[in-house]
Amino acid sequence: MSEAAHCYLQLLKKCVGNFIYEDDLDLLAGRMACSAETGQISVLESDPAPPNPEDRYMGRIWPSRAHTMIGLPRLDNLQQCIEQVLADDVPGDLIETGVWRGGATIFMRGVLKAHGVTDRIVWVADSFAGLPPNDFGAYPKESKIPFHHFHELAVPLEEVRRNFSRYDLLDEQVRFLAGWFRDTLPAAPIERLAVLRLDGDLYESTSDALVHLYPKLSPGGFVIVDDYDIVLSSNDAVHDFRRAQGISTPVQGIVGGGAFWRR
Repeated sequence: MSEAAHCYLQLLKKCVGNFIYEDDLDLLAGRMACSAETGQISVLESDPAPPNPEDRYMGRIWPSRAHTMIGLPRLDNLQQCIEQVLADDVPGDLIETGVWRGGATIFMRGVLKAHGVTDRIVWVADSFAGLPPNDFGAYPKESKIPFHHFHELAVPLEEVRRNFSRYDLLDEQVRFLAGWFRDTLPAAPIERLAVLRLDGDLYESTSDALVHLYPKLSPGGFVIVDDYDIVLSSNDAVHDFRRAQGISTPVQGIVGGGAFWRR
């Protein structure tokens, strides 16, 4: 990769995470710790607060302006995984399930562009209406966090499309899958994947993505689980799936949260 392409990707990471102008508010404002402990909706009454620089870097906040909340270490990991499959010529597209404002998928498209890749698709999968209600009947290990009440997580499809356009990265190599994962992923028109990035928070969302998309992941491809060691129900979904499939490849942690393994 040229020095110009390297500089472009470094700048793109800083832009999607808004490390350039920075956010004025942390929309999370301590909610997650409270809700993870109590599971009570009363935590929604917390007020936004100024973000902590370390929390911003690690991706521990819900920023008011940035297009992604995953922080720099997880963006670095995403770049490394994409560039590894490109170097090894692992066939398949890229997908993120649960995209929020689209920042990570925007960066995916930017990596392909920087490397001159024209034969892979970036799939952008989300309800674009927030998270579904927790279904404890179907998923006893589901998180107690009431994510479906967090209106900040509901970002409309047209807003995500506009965000892609702001970076001049909305083109024929970007395709959207709108709807609940249980409805869209089983019939998704995806033949093969090289990078499968999961960011659905819930046990249900994590499980749906693994069950329906992991069989399409090429040997040598990567699974990245954004919520691993952050939302423990996501850990449970990963462990249950890996156990059922007999997957023994070690899960590698990412600094600040999240994990990945290579098929």
